[in-house]
Amino acid sequence: MAMSSWFSRLRCSSKCFFNSLALRTSVSSKLVRTQTATNSESTKTPFLFWSSSLLPIALAVSAGSLALHPQSDPSLCEASSVNSRAEFVVKGSHKEVPQELIDELKAICQDNMTLDYEERYNHGKPQNSFHKAVNIPDVVVFPRSEEQVSKIVKSCDKHKVPIVPYGGATSLEGHTLSPNGGVCIDMSLMNRVKALHVEDMDVVVEPGVGWMELNEYLEPYGLFFPLDPACRYGTMRDNVISLKVVLANGDVVKTASRARKSAAGYDLTRLVIGSEGTLGVITEVTLRLQKIPQYSVVSRVELLDEVQVRAINIANGKSLPETPTLMFEFIGTEAYSREQTLIVKSIASEHNGSDFVFAEDPETKKELWKMRKEALWACFAMEPNFEAMISDVCVPLSCLAELISRSKQELDASELICTVIAHAGDGNFHTVILLDPNNEEHRQEAQRLNHFMVHTALSMEGTCTGEHGVGTGKMKYLEQELGMEALKTMKRIKAALDPNNTMNPGKLIPSHVCF
Repeated sequence: MAMSSWFSRLRCSSKCFFNSLALRTSVSSKLVRTQTATNSESTKTPFLFWSSSLLPIALAVSAGSLALHPQSDPSLCEASSVNSRAEFVVKGSHKEVPQELIDELKAICQDNMTLDYEERYNHGKPQNSFHKAVNIPDVVVFPRSEEQVSKIVKSCDKHKVPIVPYGGATSLEGHTLSPNGGVCIDMSLMNRVKALHVEDMDVVVEPGVGWMELNEYLEPYGLFFPLDPACRYGTMRDNVISLKVVLANGDVVKTASRARKSAAGYDLTRLVIGSEGTLGVITEVTLRLQKIPQYSVVSRVELLDEVQVRAINIANGKSLPETPTLMFEFIGTEAYSREQTLIVKSIASEHNGSDFVFAEDPETKKELWKMRKEALWACFAMEPNFEAMISDVCVPLSCLAELISRSKQELDASELICTVIAHAGDGNFHTVILLDPNNEEHRQEAQRLNHFMVHTALSMEGTCTGEHGVGTGKMKYLEQELGMEALKTMKRIKAALDPNNTMNPGKLIPSHVCF
């Protein structure tokens, strides 16, 4: 099938400007409402379901782990530990947390802190991630205010104790591991909507507010926070206007005003968003909102391979055709949506598409998208006792078809069960690789697939991570993707803002980077 031609035709027909940047979301504790509601219109969004046994599918797997040890002089470096067989367990050094610090944290947080082993273990092992570390946090604190966060960070910096910020527990690349022990700052109790500006279409929230909870809150106003789909609304970076951040010394910095655009100074907002907790702790976020649309172009294109469809069938008791499947959603009036549907159906038919199903019923659409969003959990229905390695490569759209075809050949030859879930609209796709973490052959095979996928994507001017971030798992690919000078620049920024290397040490910047 002429996959490249098919994607090109689809892009032209939809007029959708696809964006290949990363989006990141978090799910956390309940939302505290501080505003009143008004009425709004809901949007009719017909749903399109298409599968073809001829559609090539892509595989991507996530990387193993490397680590940085805390250093008193961040300009120093270790020898390069980049290799083709990175470890699954992140190494680190550990020293006892001083009792003086424990007492200070107790005075700041009162009862909102814990030394309980189970609680510390749960915070030290990311959910649905194969990454582990040799240590877990020594203390977990639950601040309720920016002032408390500032005092916690200042105390940790004084005692040179590592800090690991903890948000929605959705980390897949080891971002919230504590290889050096230290203090885990759980932000879930900071869950207020601080201000909603309906006329300006923005909202100010604390970091413990979940994305889906926020959209439930915004719906009566006719507004929503548009992280999905990224191909239409952009990534998280594109939808954050301003931040408040506690730096390593306890200072609180506001990164920008509430204006929709500004040319004033460095873009600190985007710098902090991409820092993965290595530069500071976010305590406030101003988000750009959108009106719930009355009409739109093709807004998302999702790809599932036949193995993922099989997993969905097993987990949900369904009988969907177990073939490579594209899922579309069209947002707009009934006439507009039907017009778009006919255009895509025509393109699909030209390329041997089959089983073209159009669902208008809101409950049917909701159920189908729910199955898509719960795809990871569906995979465990096939191997309940296995763990998952989850991939995240992204390439320019013109390269997606070739990457998919080459990757599928490797998948078909592998003994491991691998499913593909792709955001085909922006060139980003994920593979869930099920493996027994205690089986060395499984681990090495998963790594082999991972390296093939990432290096192939990088050879196409793609990225090792479109959405999930670097953490510990993707550090070893950054030199090839960005170059040593870019990494040195990052390390200089880190050293300037965090000279004691307390902020989420061992993440993002490879340990062999020197300046």
